[in-house]
Amino acid sequence: MAYDSENIFAKILRGEIPCDKVYEDEYALAFRDINPQTPTHILVIPKGAYVSSDDFTAHASDAELAGLLRAVGHVAREADLVEPGYRILANHGADAHQEVPHFHVHIFGGTDLGRMIKPADK
Repeated sequence: MAYDSENIFAKILRGEIPCDKVYEDEYALAFRDINPQTPTHILVIPKGAYVSSDDFTAHASDAELAGLLRAVGHVAREADLVEPGYRILANHGADAHQEVPHFHVHIFGGTDLGRMIKPADK
């Protein structure tokens, strides 16, 4: 899938759409989700044009890979999520319901998140 430079995260990166920014460096931008699923719900996106986790891990530089992961850790620490715990999630493709075709990581916290996945019926 080709990168769509008109997706909402590309527009946020270009400053065409505002966001509630919580962190930014040369590799990543982090901002509060406009439709939070938990008390703390922050999105961390790479500044590069990557469609998915597969695209990002296959084509990003080592510096971009490390930069995004460090940004996730920094944001979690700044949001005081380390001690109580938090969840990171990256959806990939249709079966995972990826809504924006720009790779992004969700940071969820501020409440008991329960089991990650319910056991499948056998």
